[in-house]
Amino acid sequence: MSIPIPSRQLFIDGQWREPVNGKRLPIINPATEETIGDIPAASAEDANIAVEAARKALIRNGGKDWASATGAHRAKYLRAIAAKITERKSEISKLEAIDSGKPLEEAAWDIDDVAGCFEYYADIAEGLDSKQKTPVSLPMETFKCHVLKEPIGVVGLITPWNYPLLMATWKVAPALAAGCTAILKPSELASVTCLELADVCMEVGLPPGVLNILTGLGPEAGAPLASHPHVDKIAFTGSSATGSKIMTAAAQLVKPVTLELGGKSPIVVFEDVDLDKAAEWTLFGCFWTNGQICSATSRLLVHESIAEAFLEKLVKWCEKIKISDPLEDGCRIGPVVSGGQYEKVMKFISTAKEEGATVLHGGSRPQHLNKGFFIQPTIITNVNTSMQIWREEVFGPVLCVKTFANEEEAIELANDTHYGLGAAVLSQDLERCERMTKAFQVGIVWVNCSQPCFSQAPWGGRKRSGFGRELGEWGLDNYLNVKQVTQYVSNDPWGWYESPSKV
Repeated sequence: MSIPIPSRQLFIDGQWREPVNGKRLPIINPATEETIGDIPAASAEDANIAVEAARKALIRNGGKDWASATGAHRAKYLRAIAAKITERKSEISKLEAIDSGKPLEEAAWDIDDVAGCFEYYADIAEGLDSKQKTPVSLPMETFKCHVLKEPIGVVGLITPWNYPLLMATWKVAPALAAGCTAILKPSELASVTCLELADVCMEVGLPPGVLNILTGLGPEAGAPLASHPHVDKIAFTGSSATGSKIMTAAAQLVKPVTLELGGKSPIVVFEDVDLDKAAEWTLFGCFWTNGQICSATSRLLVHESIAEAFLEKLVKWCEKIKISDPLEDGCRIGPVVSGGQYEKVMKFISTAKEEGATVLHGGSRPQHLNKGFFIQPTIITNVNTSMQIWREEVFGPVLCVKTFANEEEAIELANDTHYGLGAAVLSQDLERCERMTKAFQVGIVWVNCSQPCFSQAPWGGRKRSGFGRELGEWGLDNYLNVKQVTQYVSNDPWGWYESPSKV
């Protein structure tokens, strides 16, 4: 079922281009630990060339530039990209699974979402034509005012490896819809499908320089974008530590940034739930995408009256989860993305045990898999709130558990974190769910579910989970400048020298 990995170059100014330094990085299949191809490794010099191409495409001499094109014109390209992604869904899904380790069925869902996101922002782009000039009501009839929305310019988009093409699309689609030109820098751990996006852009005839794609290491290919004087904005999804570095670099030029960072999200399970339904949402919320989700509801808070029965239910469900090569039918958990990530997750588990926690289920490599970066779905109990496993983002299939006695204690435990991305509450009492929704200090709340996400709704967090919102109209606003235009419309002189109080 495996397919060969296409050999690609950097995508700059509408064409494939060999890195200036000629370097390439190996692609490791996380399910087999085998080298299955390579990607080009961009440098700061390549970044300079890409930025120049993006700026030329933004405002071309003689017109025909991306920034001043109508939204309807830009929408045609976004829809063409969506159609081509859908046409190539089977191929791209397999490449995503092989490269990142996520189960093939999940990869296929992601590719559907990629196409849907491009379609959504095509609609939004068309709507911009009528909303570009918005009148403002003023208290003085001698003035008229309106607001213009204009593309922010050349943007650098730095994306993670857990949803390689989807996370890239969350940034590329609204940026292009807004009239920005972009340089996309995907994670070096999973870049294959982003290079296929470049191939799609060539197929549909996207104007040269509108989207440029640089693969390679973060310090060599991503950092130069954050500090580049001709990049007008950075949008980043990844770890809080890296986000802090990007923010520091951008601050030197007072460059705006949008940061979607880590999380340590709670799921609160009350005593009135259906145990089977609650168990499925709890495990899905933590173990989907092999546990490598910034919004993973990896801190389980369960009411003490049902804790024993609920944990028994979770263990039984875990025993049924198929862990395998992501291309196998029925796979629900594949390998984590790399050897480095495997070691990091296993270190979290061993530290938890050293600190006195109990591994109720999992905690090691599955016995039937002697190769690949596989980790059993893991449930850890006897956790206190000072433990590393409770406070830090693991980014692997690890669920840690605490009990609570009442609603007030659940809220306190849920909010006791540096992060603030998501939270979930499971209860049949909808008034209680409403109270919890208001109390959670997060950007996203799920009621009687965990993790669903839609292109139409805002996505983002609070505290160390970052700031700004992606998706929906909020995602488009990331890439638009707002300009006030005020006009004096009276035939009378302003008369400042006679009446200073007018000003």
